Amino acid sequence: MTTLSIPVDDTLMQFINNMIASHKAESKTQVVRRALYNMREEEALKDITEAQNDILQGKVYKGNLRELANAIK
Repeated sequence: MTTLSIPVDDTLMQFINNMIASHKAESKTQVVRRALYNMREEEALKDITEAQNDILQGKVYKGNLRELANAIK
């Protein structure tokens, strides 16, 4: 596992501290990891939406949809 050291402004630090104080997260690490997991999921959903739009526009894709679904899990 790799460790990151990132600067955050006061607003983000307050948000992180509030998440911990309200028991929505156990640590700063958990807040940041959850944010990253959420970003990854948003990107996957965006890609799926774009693909659906391409299909509706008649664009054709070749490949294995099960492999695609496994890749975004």
